[in-house]
Amino acid sequence: MMTLFTIPKAFEGHVGVIQRNAIESWKLLRSDCEIILLGDDPGVAQAAEESGVRHIPNVNRNEFGTPLLDSAYLLAEQAATYPRLCYINADIIMTSSFIRAADTVIKQSDWFMMTARRWNLDITANIDFKNGWEEGLLRDVSNHGHLGHHAEIDFWLYSKGLLQGIPPLAVGRMAFECWCLYKARSMKADLIDATGTVVSIHQNHDYSHHPQGK
Repeated sequence: MMTLFTIPKAFEGHVGVIQRNAIESWKLLRSDCEIILLGDDPGVAQAAEESGVRHIPNVNRNEFGTPLLDSAYLLAEQAATYPRLCYINADIIMTSSFIRAADTVIKQSDWFMMTARRWNLDITANIDFKNGWEEGLLRDVSNHGHLGHHAEIDFWLYSKGLLQGIPPLAVGRMAFECWCLYKARSMKADLIDATGTVVSIHQNHDYSHHPQGK
């Protein structure tokens, strides 16, 4: 159905916990979702092996050692099994609402980008993905989470080939999502805001991986 790909940080401390939570939630979406972890930060290859998902190393980096998105997206598109790809940040838990929305969009368009604003929630421990986990998490989001602002979008599902010509932008820096929205418009794609339908959950974290913080 689709290929999900991400560029994780090192699997260390709290970041390692929330990244593993995110990957496990993607594995539960449906059996025909392919998952690819890109990059060679510490623990990425091991996490891919443990989770039973694909791993692609050797993403190009800038002078500060930050992975570059043009390189990562090209590698993902070349490796993807399916004609639809979803870039998703490695700290995002995805709920089944995403699959329902994707199914609806795919039935109506073959040239599109779908995204949504995220929900922010404090999660500090490994999630037990047993029966009922999603319902419990959605209750936590309703009681303690908050909807992100207009620029807090951390995934986009799109038709292969739509995001050609990505500049050498660095992962995790501001405004890349704005370029993606612009590109979808310029390529005459159907651009879908699924915020009212899709619950994607950003697990709050600090920014200690960056030398100047957030």
